[in-house]
Amino acid sequence: MNVDNLPDCWRTSLADEFSQSRFQQLQQFVSRERQSHDVFPREDDVFNALRLTPLNDVRVLILGQDPYHDDGQAHGLSFSVQRGIKIPPSLRNMFKELQADLEIPPAEHGCLEAWAKQGVLLLNTVLTVRAHEANSHRKQGWEEFTDRIIACVNELPAVAFVLWGKPAQKKADLIDSRHLVIQSPHPSPLSARRGFFGSRPFSKINSWLEEHDMLPIDWRLEALSE
Repeated sequence: MNVDNLPDCWRTSLADEFSQSRFQQLQQFVSRERQSHDVFPREDDVFNALRLTPLNDVRVLILGQDPYHDDGQAHGLSFSVQRGIKIPPSLRNMFKELQADLEIPPAEHGCLEAWAKQGVLLLNTVLTVRAHEANSHRKQGWEEFTDRIIACVNELPAVAFVLWGKPAQKKADLIDSRHLVIQSPHPSPLSARRGFFGSRPFSKINSWLEEHDMLPIDWRLEALSE
C-alpha cells in the first residue's frame, strides 16, 4: 500500500499514523491476505479517497463501512463502483433520494469520482476486504487509521459529515459541533424506508455549504458516453 502518491497535505497530517507500529502491522496483514486470497480494492486503489480529495479541499465527508466485496466493484471510494459495473442497491437508493431531493435523474453508472473531485471525501471505515467475504478485514487496524482521517477532517473549519446507519453514527463523537452532521438510516434496501428516503441530505448539504460561503456540490454525474 503505497502512500507516496498521496497529496502532501494528507501525508503530512497522517505522518505520525504512518509511522505507528500498528500501521506497519496492518500493511503486513493486507500483504499476507493478498498472497493467499483475492483482496479488494486492488492495491493501487486502496487510498483513492485520499488521493482524489486532498485534505485541504474536503467540504463533505460521506462515511461508508466495508468496501464492496464482489468482483470489479470496489475502487477505493465509499458507495462508488467503476463504470460498467452494475449499480449496487444502496447506491441506487442514493440516486433515488437525489432525484426526489434535487430532481437530478439517476445516473447511468455508479462511479462517484466526480463528487470526490469536488471535495466529497468518500471514506470507508475499513479500506480492504477479502473477495466475497464481507467484513473480513474488520478489527485489523483500519478502524484506528480511518478514525485518524476523520479527526484530521474535524480540524478543518467547516465540513458536512454524512453518517448513514448505526456503525457510521458511532463516529459522531469524533466530530465537533461547528460542523454539519447528517444522520439517518443507511440507504441499504434493508433500512432505506425507515428514514433514509425523504431525509433530503443532498439539498441540506448544499444549503449549509452556501451558508458558510462555500460552493455547493454538483451532484450530477456525467453520462456514460461523455
